[in-house]
Amino acid sequence: MDLVSKQRGVAKKVTVLKQYENPALKAILIWNFDETAVSVIPEGEVPYEKNDVPAGTDHTSLRKEWKNLYHFLKGGNNTLSTMRRETMFIQMLEGLHPEEAEIVCLAKDSNLESKYKLTKGVVATAFPDIKWGDRS
Repeated sequence: MDLVSKQRGVAKKVTVLKQYENPALKAILIWNFDETAVSVIPEGEVPYEKNDVPAGTDHTSLRKEWKNLYHFLKGGNNTLSTMRRETMFIQMLEGLHPEEAEIVCLAKDSNLESKYKLTKGVVATAFPDIKWGDRS
């Protein structure tokens, strides 16, 4: 995200997004930019302990955890209690690298643009295969 944000111009941002294309990145961008991807995690700061283990050691990554993001969206897993869902969310964040956890928290509130210079238009240009809408 930092690298995309530093690029000047849509074409350069699109190039970087395509270079780092993976399902986890797309899932986060959809969660952030698709108005129909409605978060069921309360808006605002999440009370979790940041994982202070150095990069490359004992923590998971968003590339492994992205498949669990559906639990945190309206219509994703309606069988979970609110308490269980929020506990799972906090546990996931605590296992992620702090920068990845921050990205997830920003996406949950559709707020990636507050930190990164990125728009839905840039994402849609980079990933024309993303179908926007009809998610919840």
